[in-house]
Amino acid sequence: MQSQITREEALALLRQYNQEPFHILHALTVEGTMRWYAKELGFGEDEEYWGIVGLLHDIDFEQYPEEHCKKAPELLQAGGVGADMIRSICSHGYGLCCDVEPEHLMEKVLFAADELTGLIGAAARMRPSKSTKDMEVSSLKKKFKDKRFAAGCSRDVIRDGAERLGWELDELFTKTIEAMRSCEDAVNAEMEQIEG
Repeated sequence: MQSQITREEALALLRQYNQEPFHILHALTVEGTMRWYAKELGFGEDEEYWGIVGLLHDIDFEQYPEEHCKKAPELLQAGGVGADMIRSICSHGYGLCCDVEPEHLMEKVLFAADELTGLIGAAARMRPSKSTKDMEVSSLKKKFKDKRFAAGCSRDVIRDGAERLGWELDELFTKTIEAMRSCEDAVNAEMEQIEG
């Protein structure tokens, strides 16, 4: 898998359509999570590709929430992103806002982890440490069961995502917490720079 654009170009493209710190933070978190998964699952040589897909997955969400995953191909194409990457990016919205089904393992990971990073991030912000570093799977499971907590994070998508990967929910939770821990400091440092 070849990234048609560099990470620097991808970040500039993201920021062209996203100004809200929350959306940029989510994009950076999903990027870091995808990079960790690429290495963890034996696709280290594709880490850059997986990361850029994660970084750009919500490119159209801030400005075009009603057209999420439908407006993205146009914005990505204009930014020099190739068809394979566009397809992968759009697949995370399968069933909710588009009919591009996740097929490649990377697409299935993005589909499962995108919603879950939102839930984990919300749970981390409630902790005294404001961090994933001391988060236990058991406390995440409680938040997952509480439908009022981070109600915008679809539990059905997370369950479906785990199923598509052939994993138990616990495995998806454990791995995604670990993935977010691995990039938390770098993401926070980059956000400080961006908000500078």
